[in-house]
Amino acid sequence: MVTDKEGPILVEGPVEVVNDDGTTTRSDRFVVAVCTCRRSRAYPWCDTSHRRRKPDGDRPGGRKPRKGEEESRP
Repeated sequence: MVTDKEGPILVEGPVEVVNDDGTTTRSDRFVVAVCTCRRSRAYPWCDTSHRRRKPDGDRPGGRKPRKGEEESRP
């Protein structure tokens, strides 16, 4: 397993993830990126959404996004 504060957890597969609601999701890939930011549209798998969206605290002065920038999800 490999962790990165700014991204997903990389796990050697196959992998089964038990979600909060009790459902199980499985991937047979040899390496799986598990989302830690919960922004992924393919959750629990990472779709690199963390690269496009930064929390407000990461913006200078905690400013709101400018026109054309994506807003972070809570």
